[in-house]
Amino acid sequence: MRLVSWNVNGIRAMLGKGFIPSVHSLKCDVICLQETKAQDDQVIAALEELEGFHVYPNSAVKKGYSGTALLSRTEPVSVTNDMGIDIHDQEGRVICAEYPGFFLVTVYTPNSGNGLKRLDYRQDWDKEFLLYLLSLEQHKPVIVCGDLNVAHREIDLARPKVNYNKTAGFTQREIDGMDNLLATNFIDTFRHLHPDTVKYSWWSYRAGAREKNVGWRLDYFLCSASLKANIVSAEIHNQVLGSDHCPVLLEIQA
Repeated sequence: MRLVSWNVNGIRAMLGKGFIPSVHSLKCDVICLQETKAQDDQVIAALEELEGFHVYPNSAVKKGYSGTALLSRTEPVSVTNDMGIDIHDQEGRVICAEYPGFFLVTVYTPNSGNGLKRLDYRQDWDKEFLLYLLSLEQHKPVIVCGDLNVAHREIDLARPKVNYNKTAGFTQREIDGMDNLLATNFIDTFRHLHPDTVKYSWWSYRAGAREKNVGWRLDYFLCSASLKANIVSAEIHNQVLGSDHCPVLLEIQA
């Protein structure tokens, strides 16, 4: 199976930026979207022209904010939204699709915000999200994808020293959250296959950051260690435009 994750920064805006041709070019079986910025009915309407996919949206209570969607060529065994924790279930950030061999979870992890105002909440989210994944893993292996809003190591952002403990996405508390995920036998599939490759998945719209490749790797595919032998490839498609993020891909033997 070819699985793609992409923070689209507004699904309706993306339609005018070549989204549908880009999806076809990626030749994916499942594409997971983050930051759809639309209600469920708006997501479904926006994707009407994309044929061949079952569409499962999860929108935030607040209109035009956050939101995720999962598009699958084959109908999953089941699809559930959210973690079942009211404080974390208001922003449409989690979708879980069950397939015969694994659970696929897409997540749009909360950003710690300007001035790190939401860092405490983010730390609580990381703890609860890990427990949620572990509860799923009791039943079958788990693949996690999405915008995790953290650059895990210095190799994962262009300017680590000026951002460390000052900028959302590269504080020690956020790094610890990712460390905790990997310590429970989840694998960062891209880094597993490409330990020394410098490649980013997000660039600020400011100061020509993308042209200068001043970026961050915020978008991931993680998988249970039991799926390690099934990993075929893990890629970052930074040539695909349309959003401030680019799509990332995992090819896995299902």
